[in-house]
Amino acid sequence: MTTLTLNSLQKTYANGTHAVRGIDLEIFDGELTVFVGPSGCGKSTLLRMIAGLEEITSGDLMLDGSRINDVEPAHRDVAMVFQNYALYPHMTVRRNMSYALQNRKVPKAEIDRRVVEAARMLQLDELLERKPAQLSGGQRQRVAMGRAIVREPKLFLFDEPLSNLDAQLRAQMRVDIRKLQRQLRVTSIFVTHDQIEAMTVGDRLAVLNNGELEQIGTPMEVYSKPASEFVASFIGSPRINIVSGEVKAGTLHVDGFELPGFSQISDQPVKVGIRPEDFVLESTAKISLQIDLVEELGSDELLYCVSPTGLDYRIRRPGGSGHKVGENITVSVISEKLHLFSSQSGKRLN
Repeated sequence: MTTLTLNSLQKTYANGTHAVRGIDLEIFDGELTVFVGPSGCGKSTLLRMIAGLEEITSGDLMLDGSRINDVEPAHRDVAMVFQNYALYPHMTVRRNMSYALQNRKVPKAEIDRRVVEAARMLQLDELLERKPAQLSGGQRQRVAMGRAIVREPKLFLFDEPLSNLDAQLRAQMRVDIRKLQRQLRVTSIFVTHDQIEAMTVGDRLAVLNNGELEQIGTPMEVYSKPASEFVASFIGSPRINIVSGEVKAGTLHVDGFELPGFSQISDQPVKVGIRPEDFVLESTAKISLQIDLVEELGSDELLYCVSPTGLDYRIRRPGGSGHKVGENITVSVISEKLHLFSSQSGKRLN
């Protein structure tokens, strides 16, 4: 059983830059948690702090109840997979996978057993005598993963491991990593800036922004009930529609139409989030839009529309609906599907 606990973890550089701001988080045994956020949000810095490659300014890092802030990286029992693979070019796949074990004086028979088993899991059986230059990008990434697996660590750390792969291979590797992690049941952290990658790989998502933890939850919890305007805008493809509105006497006023049912929210200006799939096309609806662009996506299509007040909306519809540029449509939205955020703090209100 391996759990990792972050208590008020903080990283401040000598120039005063706050890279990580008081992160509190528990990562449970056997789960894969994804650190996701835009470039510069602190996710890779946080991962390096966990690995021992970046000094912790303040706070406690606990692995299975023991504080490891000052434990050397080699003694933390964690294995890291880097985005650039970090393979030794002059060594074969077999040597790359076994090298760390040889340095630890693990018996040869045990090394051979672990390498063969990891190679079988990763479909590297036929590649063990090749060198990295003879491998594809996907195969090199598998070798990097194999090198981590043979160490049998308490914790796997993946730092943007798929960013150097093409789109098709990246999609396949997402599936492979998820299957492998479920098979091994090793507690894992996966860092990415790609929200689709995060949604498909993780048991839970930790959404980071400006060094702070915005939200932690399952992919569907984060998607269906984002804790802030930032999370709503960052998680979800196509991107959520965000428009300004106002709540008065329990009624939402937005872009010229009114929706009751918000009595729990005090009178105030708000930001309204509407997912593209949450519009309903109805001939009797009150919201009139004109289609500016139709983007065909196969099974779906995306309508780019504009309202009479000049606000832009994205609407997701089944593919082949026959909508045309210049067409006028009327739509409605379901109150329960709306996401309301404070115009001041950006935090969720409903």
